[in-house]
Amino acid sequence: MTAPIGVIGGTALAELTALEAAGNPAPASTPYGPSSGPLVCGRFAGRDTCFVMRHGPGHRLAPHRINYRANIRALADAGCRQVIAVAAVGGITPAMRAGRIVVPDQIIDYSWGRAHSFHDDPAGGSLDHIDFTEPYDSALRTAILETARRLDLAPADGGVHGVTQGPRLETAAEIDRMERDGCDIVGMTGMPEAALAREAGLDYACCAVVVNKAAGRSGGSAIHAEIEATLTRGMANVERILEQLLPSL
Repeated sequence: MTAPIGVIGGTALAELTALEAAGNPAPASTPYGPSSGPLVCGRFAGRDTCFVMRHGPGHRLAPHRINYRANIRALADAGCRQVIAVAAVGGITPAMRAGRIVVPDQIIDYSWGRAHSFHDDPAGGSLDHIDFTEPYDSALRTAILETARRLDLAPADGGVHGVTQGPRLETAAEIDRMERDGCDIVGMTGMPEAALAREAGLDYACCAVVVNKAAGRSGGSAIHAEIEATLTRGMANVERILEQLLPSL
């Protein structure tokens, strides 16, 4: 039996509109608490798929309040072995223009205070220091990129994903620092999600949409208007990618 594909929906991707759910979706129960939102499992583009809303119904969970461990554990318990994480991000470097699809290949984690491991409970078993040199699965990254190219979406192949604490947006000085550190895009939810997926033995990759220029790269107060103008179109392109990609995995 083919394992289902896990999809984690971010900002403006609260559902997969073509996902035919089997049964009545409900938050998954895990040893780490319930998942952020209902774990919706069914058929999408002819492929078994499990979808979870990262921020929960109504986009109510701030990035530092998301139960990342429960979401990853729920997908693993549902039989998923590959997970595609969708994220809305800000563009730092000039190539990361609004509306562009980015498939990052590296992460710098600036977040703090989040439950970031399955192995931090002394009563929970042996400690495991995962190899996180390459935080995203290369084969899954390649599959996303090739699909986006077939759809003429000109995706960015690679980039460093800087993960901040949120929920506020960053200052111009913070973005300047992140660019000096080598970051190309900035988001708030890429960690500890990626590391937890590695601990759980899941192949994980991110399909990000640049929805605005980061602080100091655009017109300040105009940033929210830029986000709103870009989100809908960008997430529609993500769904197009998923519809073409998932049957081939």
